[in-house]
Amino acid sequence: MVKLVYTQDLKSCALNKRGGSIPSGGTSSVKYIYFIGDWRNWLARTVWDREVAGSNPVSPTTSVAGVKKNNKGDHFLMKPTDFKTITGKSIPLPVFFPDATRAVLKTLDSSDIESTKTAGILVNTFHLNNFPGGSVIKEHKGVRNFMSWSGGVISDSGGFQVMSLAKQFNGKDSVSDAGVKFKIPGTSKKILFTPKMSIDFQMLLKTDMIVVLDDFTDLDANESRQRETVERTISWAKECKKIFTKSCESRKLDPTKKPYLLGVVQGGHNLQLRKECTERLVEIGFDGLGYGGWPMKDDGQFNYDIPRVIGENSPPDYLLYGLGVGKPHEIVEMVKMGWNVFDCVLPTRDARHKRLYTYTAKSINEIDLRQKDFYQYFVPDKEKYYHDHSPVSSACDCLLCQRYDRSYLRHLFQIGEMTAGRLATIHNLRFYSILMEKLQPVYTQLCQK
Repeated sequence: MVKLVYTQDLKSCALNKRGGSIPSGGTSSVKYIYFIGDWRNWLARTVWDREVAGSNPVSPTTSVAGVKKNNKGDHFLMKPTDFKTITGKSIPLPVFFPDATRAVLKTLDSSDIESTKTAGILVNTFHLNNFPGGSVIKEHKGVRNFMSWSGGVISDSGGFQVMSLAKQFNGKDSVSDAGVKFKIPGTSKKILFTPKMSIDFQMLLKTDMIVVLDDFTDLDANESRQRETVERTISWAKECKKIFTKSCESRKLDPTKKPYLLGVVQGGHNLQLRKECTERLVEIGFDGLGYGGWPMKDDGQFNYDIPRVIGENSPPDYLLYGLGVGKPHEIVEMVKMGWNVFDCVLPTRDARHKRLYTYTAKSINEIDLRQKDFYQYFVPDKEKYYHDHSPVSSACDCLLCQRYDRSYLRHLFQIGEMTAGRLATIHNLRFYSILMEKLQPVYTQLCQK
């Protein structure tokens, strides 16, 4: 157990690694907060970030977001229950963000997305930086206004796309501590993509969560290369944090208007490196951590050991983001482990390729995520579906399931009508928003432990 002492000036408070507390200046208004768990450098930083320097210190009779009391009046860090947007909204956790890579979900407009009760979207820094570019985004005062979207928005760092291009055309030597050198496809233009470029453009997008630039650990990387990617990931994370902090200060952002900053954990399948990377990112200080890299084992099975290691070594109040994790059963298992934010291209990409997700239950109320096979796929590619007058799913209330039958959907796909992709995408997004609704009680129960 670690004991933390507060003074009127929170930054004058220091921690002793043995669990004692040492006010480095003054003794007035000393209060105690107790934290369960081993010593972590993040304890002091977490509270400093949560409390504005110079404001009243936390006391046993004071409630603070992210801190809960037991019946003795002791305070403990707690898991986040909501994803806060810079526009003042609170999105219940867990939450799934479909990939609106270029500020659009293919075949849908923003009103279509809203109709599926999708809480937020993910946009891609690299692609939006290329088209339409920073000047257009700036004219609209952010990507929300650009696409007329009122929900949550996460921007990725653009690193995955940049790394892929760089290694494809220039090899691994294109990645250095300075950034990533690559050539834009179809042009002769070469760019050095840096942590500063990534953060600056994401701030221009005015998203709710900004992701730091990281060095993706390749699947075939040896131990030396794994170590190299972790060291570079840490170095870039430090640089991104400094740039982000300076940018927030220069914009004079109120704490409620400041986006989350997410660190990304690399290290491949090396669990020790994953643990080290997690701990070092926590020392830098972020609002959450993301599961970076490829999540599958060599046999094609999801590697749950990595999110377990990351979660066990992260502060309780961190957002835990499964970057690119999107299969429904994998999301369910990760939520049980305390993960709370997800994004993936699967529901929208699969929809356009005739794969629709359906619950095996007969109604929304009867959906049971504890069942091994709680969902299945419907693929309208057979002649027999011309004669199937039932809805795609009776456990769904989307536009497709409420208004059209399987026969009509089969017809639309058969003739190559783009409406098929639209209706299928609306359905799959509603499947995922229902999944989040069903997982919220599971996650809430975890938060109360």
